[in-house]
Amino acid sequence: MATTDKAKNIAQQAKGKAKETVGKATGNDRLRAKGKADQMKGNLKQAGEKVKDAFKT
Repeated sequence: MATTDKAKNIAQQAKGKAKETVGKATGNDRLRAKGKADQMKGNLKQAGEKVKDAFKT
């Protein structure tokens, strides 16, 4: 289950990066900000997974 969660988090980070890139290319500040927010959510979730893994051992 944790591996699936980690993959989802990485996918969310990648999706956010894509949104940010498209937002920059088109001059759409709202899309760029949404992309950065998605990346941050993915980063926070990934950090949570690492904490869970640290306590499992």
